Amino acid sequence: MAQKTLDVWEKFSERLRSFILKRIADPTDADDVLQQIFIKVHTHIGTLRDEERIAPWLYQIAKNTITDYYRAQRQCVAIPETLIVEVEPDGEDSISQLATGLRHLIETLPDNYRQPLLLAEIEGLPQKEMAEQLRLSLSAAKSRVQRGRRLLRAALLSCCHFELDHRGRLMDYAPPADCRHCNSA
Repeated sequence: MAQKTLDVWEKFSERLRSFILKRIADPTDADDVLQQIFIKVHTHIGTLRDEERIAPWLYQIAKNTITDYYRAQRQCVAIPETLIVEVEPDGEDSISQLATGLRHLIETLPDNYRQPLLLAEIEGLPQKEMAEQLRLSLSAAKSRVQRGRRLLRAALLSCCHFELDHRGRLMDYAPPADCRHCNSA
């Protein structure tokens, strides 16, 4: 095994170093990456199925190691304290306000969507049990839950303004003053 790694080193090290230097400017860092590549080669050479495909295998390891190098270089930025959101003094935050209004919006849905949505989402009943309780097939129950979610989403988006983070998670929402569903807490 060691002889095999030595053969690979002798045959490919200069070409791999050139490949790395085109992507990493600092020669010292490039040498470190080359060393990491050959450590991976040495430990994983037994997984190589076709010895004729060693060059593509090596270059894939090199690409992944260069990617790892750049990921490690990323700087972490501390979030300033002024951006930290504090819960309002009365303990009522946006999500709990929205949850209260959400129940009222669900109540306005047609019965064939309201019941499945209440059982699945509010009471946490598995959809199979919910289907049995409502005497529906499992696929019909799932469809009604999905349609109910779409109707609920449309109702929410038509009445409230939502602020979402970059991942789509709720940060804040503002119901209009005249929204009888969202403001009836």
